[in-house]
Amino acid sequence: MLLDTKLPFRYIIKDILPDTIRVLLISIVFQLLKQFYSNSLPQIPLQLPTVLGGSISLLLAFKISQSYDRWWEARKVWGAIVNDSRSLVVQVATFVPDEDADGLGSEGALKPLTYRQIAWCYSLGQTLRGQDGAANLAQYLSESELDYIMRHSNKPLALIALHARQIKELFQLKAINAFQQVQLDSTLVRLVDAQGRAERINSTVFPSSYRLLIYLFIYLFLGTLSLGLVETMGLWEIPLLLAIATTYFLLERTARYLQDPFSNRPTDTPVTAIARTVEINLKQLLEEQDVPAPAKADSYYLM
Repeated sequence: MLLDTKLPFRYIIKDILPDTIRVLLISIVFQLLKQFYSNSLPQIPLQLPTVLGGSISLLLAFKISQSYDRWWEARKVWGAIVNDSRSLVVQVATFVPDEDADGLGSEGALKPLTYRQIAWCYSLGQTLRGQDGAANLAQYLSESELDYIMRHSNKPLALIALHARQIKELFQLKAINAFQQVQLDSTLVRLVDAQGRAERINSTVFPSSYRLLIYLFIYLFLGTLSLGLVETMGLWEIPLLLAIATTYFLLERTARYLQDPFSNRPTDTPVTAIARTVEINLKQLLEEQDVPAPAKADSYYLM
């Protein structure tokens, strides 16, 4: 996630540099054609690129709006995950007696579930980014739990299944009553729902034909604008065309990055930092001393 700091010029310009170079070449070609074949160039009225530019602006505005909606929905999903992770641990800590009839106790039930929930947050974030969902989870899970999730392709879902199994055992041991089991199950359902919504966002591809169509219109607009300006502005047409092209390409690239909120780029949802926040909160609920520090930003973005 980009932070409210000064973005480096390299980050802003590096991804649109190939397109800017193409526009520069187009502009230079038209300048050469004007010098040697001025009578052969068609007369382009400036009203034509004006109409094209207005149409492209509307298309870009719509794309940016839709892309931001996807990014914001992903952020809301992870906000709900933070809330439900806290709720789950607080519920277990409240429902399970300090010392029940079977000697289980809230501490014996709470720590495994808390560490498993921390592992679930990290695993879900890694999975959404196309990484190994079981990486770096050994510190939070027992060997049997780790072996169990390794047999599943959907590692976060397997961790939820372990949650459900433990809640069932607590009910069978009479550590919780039926109403408390229902409350815990409701929290698990919300976690599964959040996972499903994040997976839906991640797997729903923004139509590539729409992006290609906008690209085609941008180049058509810049080509007609270059032809229209080359007769009236001379060499000043080159820097003006580059400035206009940079604006359009930056808007298009911003929309493209926002539409993939789990793409492991500076613009994506900071799932690792959010999972670290969950870990800090839950370990403090356990009153542990070894609590990690919040995730640090990498100059201008937070992962």
